[in-house]
Amino acid sequence: MTPDLALEPVTPRLGARLTGIDLKQPISVSLAAALRAALAERLVLFLPGQFLDIPALKRATAAFGPLLRVPYIAPSPEDPDVVAVLKEADETRISTFGGDWHSDFSFLAEPPGGSLLQAVDLPPVGGDTLWADQATAWATLPDDLRALVAGRRAIQTGAPYGVTHAPAADTATSRSIRIARGDPEADRERAHPAVRRHPDSGRAALFLNPIYTIRLDGMSEAESAPVLARLYAHMTRPEFCCRHRWRPGDLVIWDNRMTLHFAVNDYDGHRRLLWRTTFAGEAPIPA
Repeated sequence: MTPDLALEPVTPRLGARLTGIDLKQPISVSLAAALRAALAERLVLFLPGQFLDIPALKRATAAFGPLLRVPYIAPSPEDPDVVAVLKEADETRISTFGGDWHSDFSFLAEPPGGSLLQAVDLPPVGGDTLWADQATAWATLPDDLRALVAGRRAIQTGAPYGVTHAPAADTATSRSIRIARGDPEADRERAHPAVRRHPDSGRAALFLNPIYTIRLDGMSEAESAPVLARLYAHMTRPEFCCRHRWRPGDLVIWDNRMTLHFAVNDYDGHRRLLWRTTFAGEAPIPA
């Protein structure tokens, strides 16, 4: 029997607070199935007071799919399956990891299915994370934009890690998260559907990325730029978003196929550490 989960919606369509379970304990097959169903429905799950250590975090991740070691980002020294999302207190006036709207690694042949973040050290205030619901963004897309992207592919590259679209050499970045730069392989273009279908729920969602999408198939970068700008403005409308203020012990799980996320960099002078794991996805299915 699949257990009933105590889900409290965070917004009408996106996010749910989940209480009454302890993921430090073994996760049964039925509980794993219920968690996957809840994630497919709500896209982001917020679990307070979990305080998972790394082995428990990895077990929880495996409930959603095989663990994935993402490229270009150095893993935590504690475990190769974990990324330490860290900014130290003395790292100020720098760009931060995840500090723009994006989904993770959409330029891969099989982008991640989703990720988990476990709060470890937090600033007294600030450092929130936002998510944007791309299923609702697609469902409410204006007709002219819908006609432009329906059935079309988006060209993705690993822009920040490559050569052609690399950030300026003098861009101040964190020393606490080692990111590979200047890899020509990251400039390889990969076409994914601009609208993808979730493999479990069947829902359709926009799959465009302000960091990794460089143009729409059949259009130049210059022709794509104003269209993408309109799309991104729509995709991140406040009514599609939820915002999480981190508390000690919080665990957050999100679906990378159907959401964008944004890490708010407003906590200079304070240390912030979260452990991140990622579970594998599949080649995007056209909607």
